[in-house]
Order: sequence, then structure tokens, then C-alpha cells
Amino acid sequence: MLKSRTTEVADASMRMIVGFGQTSLQTDPYLNNTFETLGSKTEWLIAAINRLTAESELEKGDENRDGYVRSLGYLILGYTHHPDPVIKGAANTVNKVFDNYGLKITEESYASESALITSLLMNLGNEEYQEAIATLSGCAELIQGLQNSQNEFEITRVTWEREKGKAGALKNATELKKEVVAIINEKIGVYLQAMKEANPEMYIEFANTFAVIIAENNETVKRRAKKPEPPTEGQD
Repeated sequence: MLKSRTTEVADASMRMIVGFGQTSLQTDPYLNNTFETLGSKTEWLIAAINRLTAESELEKGDENRDGYVRSLGYLILGYTHHPDPVIKGAANTVNKVFDNYGLKITEESYASESALITSLLMNLGNEEYQEAIATLSGCAELIQGLQNSQNEFEITRVTWEREKGKAGALKNATELKKEVVAIINEKIGVYLQAMKEANPEMYIEFANTFAVIIAENNETVKRRAKKPEPPTEGQD
């Protein structure tokens, strides 16, 4: 299972835990204690996966708002070279505001960029600039797009911070995956293999269920191996 993705290991582990809960094997102290440990490790693994997912979404949100900042900047700059003096004048008026921030704000930290974008949007929202903005075709739409992308980024950022808080000082997903796999393979798997021979009446049904889950997981890995994919951080 070490070749499985973190999400695949988490899914297989959860199915094993559910399957174990549906048996009468909780009377076996070794299995009961081992599955309690597996349950805790799996919860941590899922928390680490959620943190990675939230972080990925945050990066996408940041790229989205960066795109609007650049588009707005380039649009205004283009209009400053327009042959129509009315349009050129309007562009110069709006550009005086944008120039106070510039494209360099896209290189700032998440928090700093958020503050700067919010400030930019507040300034552009002043009544004195509305006529100039309306004169520049597409400008108002890009400003609204920037506002929407900033709002979406902040919502995603809260989600990321919440998942980060849940995970706390947890190990990363790859390390946790290895620990979960070790419990499954080296403790539960080995034990069930022995006990289904020693006491088949009691253990063989769950041992078979356990084996099916492992086999299904391995088959997923084999199918994916036929179509190699670029490695993704946290998913190895």
C-alpha cells in the first residue's frame, strides 16, 4: 500500500475500521487496541489531507486575484496611450490610483496583498473616480472581478486556517500515510493471517474482508500505473 496515494490509504483504512466495528472481534484486546490506534492515525491523516486541499485551493484563489490585478493594470495602462483625449484623460485619472499599488502587490504575502487590494478597491470606489472608470470600457467589470476574487480568497483563507488549526503540529500527509500503512500491513494483516488459521470460525470472515479491501486498493494502484501521472505534493 505504500505506492497508494494518501487519499487511497485513508479511504481503505476507514473501510477497515468500519468493517471491524461490524464484527464481534472487539473482544480481542490486541485487535481492539490496534484499531483504536489506526483510527487516531487515520483521523490525523485525513486532517493533513484536508489541510493540503485547502492550501491548494488558497493558491488557486491567489492566482485568480493576481490575474485580475494584472488585467486591470494592463487595461488602464493601455488606455493611457489611447488617441482619444477623453479616454486618455480618464485613464490617467484612474492610473494615478492604481500606480500607488502597482503590479508589485501580487508579490506580497497573502495578508499584505489582501490589505493592499482592499485599499485599492476602496480608493477606486470613491465617487470622484466613477465617471473616469465608466469611460474606460471593461474597467468597471475588472474592478468587480477583482472584488469578487478577493472575497472568494478570504473565504478560502478562513477554510485553510481552520484546517491548519485542526491539524496543528501534525506530521505531513506522507509521513502519516506510512504510519497508517505500517499498522495495516505489519500489525493487523500479519495478525489476521495467523488467527484465521488458528481460529477460522472467529476470524476468517473479517480476515477475508480485510484482504478484499487490500486487493481493491492494490488494483487501483495497478490501474493508475498503466497511465503514469505527474507526482502531486502530498499524494505520493
